[in-house]
Order: sequence, then structure tokens, then C-alpha cells
Amino acid sequence: MNKRIRVLHVAEAAGGVERYLQTLFKYSDKEQVENILVCSQNYDYKKFEKLADRVIVLKMAHQINPSSDIKVEKALRKIIKEIKPDIVYAHSSKAGALARIADLGLNNKVIYNPHGWAFNMQQSAKKKEMYKWVEKISAHFCDKIVCISDAEKESALREKICKSDKLQVIYNGIDLEEIKNTKSKSRKELGIPEDAFVVGQVGRLSEQKAPDTFVKAAKLIKEKIPKAYFILVGDGELRGQIEKMIHEARLDNSFLITGWIDNPAAYMKIMNVGTLLSRWEGFGLVLPEYMACRVPIVATDVDAIPNIIQDGKNGILVRKNNFEAVSKAVNELFDKSSLRKQLINNTEQVVNEKYNAIRLTHESIQMYLRLLND
Repeated sequence: MNKRIRVLHVAEAAGGVERYLQTLFKYSDKEQVENILVCSQNYDYKKFEKLADRVIVLKMAHQINPSSDIKVEKALRKIIKEIKPDIVYAHSSKAGALARIADLGLNNKVIYNPHGWAFNMQQSAKKKEMYKWVEKISAHFCDKIVCISDAEKESALREKICKSDKLQVIYNGIDLEEIKNTKSKSRKELGIPEDAFVVGQVGRLSEQKAPDTFVKAAKLIKEKIPKAYFILVGDGELRGQIEKMIHEARLDNSFLITGWIDNPAAYMKIMNVGTLLSRWEGFGLVLPEYMACRVPIVATDVDAIPNIIQDGKNGILVRKNNFEAVSKAVNELFDKSSLRKQLINNTEQVVNEKYNAIRLTHESIQMYLRLLND
């Protein structure tokens, strides 16, 4: 192809999707790909203006809202007709549905990346079934579905979302260069004792990420390791509840909740143990980030996490909601410095080969080329 591939990305959910797109855009060959982003109002669009060729902010309701969603679909269709992209690339379930409907009958290729199937979330059976049917119907209106892990592909095939040849696994990638160049926060500036054993978790304070399990485990860990200190890097709808739990556990002087921050790696680098205690997880981008920061990992054995963490080799796996097991794993890592070193030493090659952002971008561009040449 002589001209640049024009890709119109449509994204609503911030958080992991936003970081995914930042990485994808940063390492894209600008002479080969023109990245245009349509994003919701909760994105840091000023940052994306430096990474993408063009950014269009379109107000989207996070929950299903018929009147708002119809307006978004009309606006999206107008944008697609004006820009005439070679590929429309929709990210996450809400944007995925809106973009595919808006693109009906238009002359381009469509890619959808759910970034974690909505029907795998912890919710009522009725909602799960609804999401499955939405995905099955919508699958007819795209050319390729990107799965961010093997577990995501297995879920799609198990639920008969579409045929196998429409699915492509492209593992998430992390910006190793940015992580390497990130300066660690100092314990002094955060008010953490220099001799503290720091246990942290990076992630939204939401039901999915189970910060309540983290606090319950913290109470037990503190009983065994008096110098333990705990960090939750993030914010979210459960913050008030979590702060109450911390106070009731008498951990106020041993706990830090950072709120939203731009670069979590600066906090990861002071952790002695990093956790991801999710109740469901499409990928878990923070896991390879912990690895890149040389932080031993304790994580739950749900969904895609066992695709990334091999128990006893590059981390320790526990059952979801099992705060006693989390405490036991952290205590073991505290007692056995040799185990911490072993887990860290086993991660470097895995991160460089499997979760490198350059690999993610290369595989994505190859997918674009195959679609356009079919």
C-alpha cells in the first residue's frame, strides 16, 4: 500500500483502554499508520493530541442510555463518513456496540477489541445472558475481534460468540522504555518508614479489583509483619467504603491511597510485593508492569491471570476473595528473600518477549495489512 493506513479508533472506557491506546499510538510508525481517536470526555485528550494524528471528543454515557446512545451513533456515523477511514477500530463493549452500529453499510474494515468480555464480569445471570447475545449479534458486523489473552479467546469460543477464524489473540504490551525511565517515588516523600515492608496494589477501587480483600489481608499481614505498610494506587467508587474498612482495622497509620496518578510505575518501584486480587480480569496490564519493575506478585487465579502468572514461577496465585491465602503468600515472601529473588529473576525474559509494546504495535499493524489485502 502506498498511502498511510487510516485507522479511526473509537473508545469510551478510560483506565486500561486509555493506557493501551497511548502505548499503541506511541510505537506506531507514523509514515505507515494514521491514528485518529474518537474518545469520551473522561480521557486525557490533551495527552492524546501529542500521540494521535487527530482527537475528537464525543460525550458518551458509560451506562446504557437510549437517547444519549442514539445521538452518539448519529455523530459517529457522520464522523466516519467525513473521515473515510480504512479501518474502524472499536475498543471496549460500549464503544464496540456503538461504533459497529454507526458503521453499518459503510465501506471499510471493522475491528473490535472488548478488552475483557462484559459477560465474564461478576453480575446477575440475566445481565450475563444479555451481554452474550449483544456480543453474538454484534460479531456479525465486524471483520476481526481482538482477544487480549488466550483466556479471552477461549471464553468467546465457549460461549459461541463467533467462529474461531474471526478471533485473533494479540497480548497487551507495556511501555518498557517509559517504565525504565520512570523515577521511583521516595519513601520519605510519601511518609513511609524506610524499613517498611511495602505491599501494594495498582487498580481502580472497584468491585472487580477487590480492594476490600486487600484491606482484609492487610489486617492479617500486619499482625505477622509489624513493619508492613500498604499502598492502593488508584481511586474509584469504593474509596469511601475502603477508607472506612482501613479505619476499622486500625491501619490508618500504615496505609496510603494515592488517588488517580499518571504513572503508577513510580509507586510500583517502592513495593516489596505487588498484588492484583481481581474477581474477574480480561488481562491485568499491571502484572507485566510489576514484572518490569522487578516486584514479586501475588494474584488471583481468575480468567486471564493464569495465562500471565505461572504459580511458583513468576508469581503466587490464590483463589479470589481468599484474604487468608493472600496474607499467607505475602508472609512467605517476607520470610523467604530467596523466593522473592527467584520470582523476579524469572520475569525479565517473559516481559521482554511477550508483553513488549513494540510487539503489540507490530502485530496490530500486520493485522491491518492482512485485512486490507484480503
